[in-house]
Amino acid sequence: MSISRQNLSVVIVSYISEEVIYNCIESIPKDINILIVDNSGNKEFKLSIEEKYSNAKCIMSLENLGMGAGNNLGLKHSTTDFALILNPDVVLENNTIEELIIASKEIESFAVIAPIIKSGININYKLFDENKKNENSINPFMVKSVDGFAMLLNVKKINQIKNFENFKFFDENIFLYLENDDFCKRLIDHNEEIYVVPKSKINHLGGKAVSQKFSEEVELSRNWHWIWSKFYFNRKHKGYFFALINGLPTFISAVLKYVLYLAIFNPKKSKIYLHRAMGYLNAAIGRKSFFRPNIKI
Repeated sequence: MSISRQNLSVVIVSYISEEVIYNCIESIPKDINILIVDNSGNKEFKLSIEEKYSNAKCIMSLENLGMGAGNNLGLKHSTTDFALILNPDVVLENNTIEELIIASKEIESFAVIAPIIKSGININYKLFDENKKNENSINPFMVKSVDGFAMLLNVKKINQIKNFENFKFFDENIFLYLENDDFCKRLIDHNEEIYVVPKSKINHLGGKAVSQKFSEEVELSRNWHWIWSKFYFNRKHKGYFFALINGLPTFISAVLKYVLYLAIFNPKKSKIYLHRAMGYLNAAIGRKSFFRPNIKI
């Protein structure tokens, strides 16, 4: 089954994303339903969204679920066979959706298809052989994984796969980072196909999904979770010993830099590296991904 606008919804997980999410919504065609999962508990935000956009519904989570669990919640509330996962700091081009629809008619076997970043400076996918560059800039091509800020899921197909049923798409143990890599790896392990569509382009601000006035607290959270998630991902797919050894250089470097910046009275930098080190330690002793940014709205 190929995609149609009537059988497609957009899922966006937000967290204090008012600075960017309106531009994201404005770029989505008005005839496509939008489900926003808000992790910040801001009731005024929900009212604002639903009053302004007739095609948008805002679901208030009871707690800050993070990206993976937030996306799962949005997918559970979706009634369409296809869902486009977007970050709030993504803006679509005029033909982004249409090109994905066209591509879906050619590759009906897909589990995931994704647009590409317009800038061309960065790429939002990983090839099976990272030493080879894809020279085809026109036709869809198969990839190993795509970044989670823009990915279109064949929801009906994925929900029938073992260990994905009942919308267990993203690993909810992961609060932030690598939930998309884990999701894609599990699909590939089930011989499912993931494609990128070069003609479908997006603009991604990158790291702007949360209001910039909370940037320092968010930076601490990002450093903690990046290290924790990397350890968890490696432990899950390659074993504890590999995760321990792989993350050890980063841990040692973080400890040394923490001491250095503490000694030269740079509390901002010292906190960042302390949080990196603590992310590794907590993952190593098997603690859950518990750290949350200390933000009060």
